Amino acid sequence: MTEATDVVISREKVPSPDYNGNVEKKEYSKWRQAAPQVCAVMAKNLLLLTFGSTLGFPTILLPALQKNDPDIPVTMEDLTWISSINLFAVPLGCVVSGPLSQYLGRRKTMLISNIPFVASWVILHYSTNAPMLFIALSLTGLTGGLTEAPVLTYVAEVTQPHLRGMLSATSTMSVILGIFTQLLTGSLTDWRTACLINLIYPVVCFLTLAIVPESPYWLAGKNRMEDAEKSLRWLRGWVPPSNVREELQLVLRTIHHPPNEEEHQNESYWAPFFRRTFTIPLMLVSLIFFLAAFGGSATLQTFAVSIFDKVEVPMNKYTATLILGVAELLGTATCVASIHFVGKRRLNWVSISGTGLCFFGSAIYIYLLEFKQIERGAYSWIPTAFLIGSAFISHMGIRQLAWILAGEVFPAKIRSSATGIAAAISYIFMSVINKIFLYMVNAMGLSGTFLFYAGMNLAGGIALYLSLPETEGRTLKEIEEHFAGIQSLKHRPKNDGLADKEKWATANPAMVLDDVESKL
Repeated sequence: MTEATDVVISREKVPSPDYNGNVEKKEYSKWRQAAPQVCAVMAKNLLLLTFGSTLGFPTILLPALQKNDPDIPVTMEDLTWISSINLFAVPLGCVVSGPLSQYLGRRKTMLISNIPFVASWVILHYSTNAPMLFIALSLTGLTGGLTEAPVLTYVAEVTQPHLRGMLSATSTMSVILGIFTQLLTGSLTDWRTACLINLIYPVVCFLTLAIVPESPYWLAGKNRMEDAEKSLRWLRGWVPPSNVREELQLVLRTIHHPPNEEEHQNESYWAPFFRRTFTIPLMLVSLIFFLAAFGGSATLQTFAVSIFDKVEVPMNKYTATLILGVAELLGTATCVASIHFVGKRRLNWVSISGTGLCFFGSAIYIYLLEFKQIERGAYSWIPTAFLIGSAFISHMGIRQLAWILAGEVFPAKIRSSATGIAAAISYIFMSVINKIFLYMVNAMGLSGTFLFYAGMNLAGGIALYLSLPETEGRTLKEIEEHFAGIQSLKHRPKNDGLADKEKWATANPAMVLDDVESKL
C-alpha cells in the first residue's frame, strides 16, 4: 500500500470535529442541503448557456451574410463552412477535454474555458472577412468540446442521489436556452451588436464558477483531503465536518478502492473499450445521434430564418424563428417533466414519429407550392405550424435521448471518456448535415430535402423500436448487465430485488473516477 493511501485510510478512521469539537451529526433542512448543490449546477449551466449561444449564433449570422449587399462578402462555400465549422471543431476539443479536466480539475477547466469564448466574440465583432469568421467560430467549437468532460462529470460528483437526475436534466435546457438567446437577440439587433451582448455570458459564468467549490471526488483523487472535506461541507449546506464524515469516507473508498479492482488490475487501459459493454451502447447512442442530426431538426435550427423566408410564413421571419426557439424550450421542458412517467421508449417513439410527419407535411406543401398547385401565401400557416411543431416534438425526445442515455449506458470505469467519444460523434454528424444542407436544397429542392428528413425519421423509428431498451427506472448495474448480455431489461421485472437496488444505489452515489482519463 502506498504512503498516500496510508494517509487516506488513517484519515477515514479519525473524523474531523465540528466548530465546537463535536463529532455528532446535526440535522439541517432539505432546502439548506439542496441550495448549494443547485447553485453549483447552475454555475456550471452558465457555461452550457455560453456554449449554446455559440451554437445559435450562425442562425442570425447566415441571413445577414446572404443579403444582396452584406458587410462581409462571402461565397456559397463560405456559407456552408460558417454553418458547420464550429461543429467540426468540437470533436477536436473533446479529445483533450478528459485528460485536461483530470489534470487541472473540473472547476478550473470550466473557468479557463470562458477565456477563449470571450476572445471569440471579440474576433467576431471586429471581423472584416470570411477567414476571421472561420477562426472565431472554430475557436468556439474547440472550446465547446473542451467543456464536455468537466460539465458532464461535475454535476454527478457534487450532487446527492435524490437530486442528481433532476439537476442533470437541466444541462440540455441550458444549451437550448443559450441558442434561444441568439434567436431573441437576432430579432432585436444586428449580429455585431449581438457579439457584444454575448460577452456578458462568459464573464458572468467566470465570476460564478469562481465562487463554487471544486469536485470533492477530484480533490480526493489528488489526496487533497482537507479541500475535499471543505468542498463537501459547502455542497451539503455549509455544514460542520461531522455532517460529511460518512460521505467523505465513501468518497475515499470509491476513489482508492474501486469495484473489481483486483479482477482488472493487470489489464490494459484500453481493454474496457473492446468489451460489448462499451461497443453495443456506443453503437446505440451513435445511431440516435445520427437520427437526431439527419432527421432535420438540427438544420432547421441553424437555417431557420432562410427556411421560413422560403416557405413565406405569415409573419416576420425573425419572429417565426423566435417562436421556433420557444417551441424548442417547451419541448425540452416537456421531456424533463414527463420522461420519468412515460419512459424513454414511448416518449421517443412519439417524438421521432411526430417529427417525421411534420417534415412530410411540410414537404407536401412546398412541393405543391413549387409546382403552383396552390396559391402562394394562401395556406402559409400550414408549413409554419408543421415546422414549429417539429421543433417542439423533436426536442421532446429524439434530440435529447442520446445525451440522457450517454450518462447511463456506459460502464462506470470509462463513463467520462466514453461520453466524450459519443459527444464527438454527435457533433461530427451535426457538422456534416449542416455542411451539406445548401447543396441538398440545390440538388433536391427544399421539398425533396424535407422528404428525405421524413424518411430518415420513419426508418429511425423502426430501428429504435427494435433496438432501444427501456432504461427508465433501472439501476446502472441492471443497464450494464443488459448490455453485457447477462439479463435483458425486457425480461427483468422492475420490482425485482428492490432492496438490493436501494442498497446498490446508496453505495454508488456518484460515478467512479475514470482511471483511463488520467493515464492518457
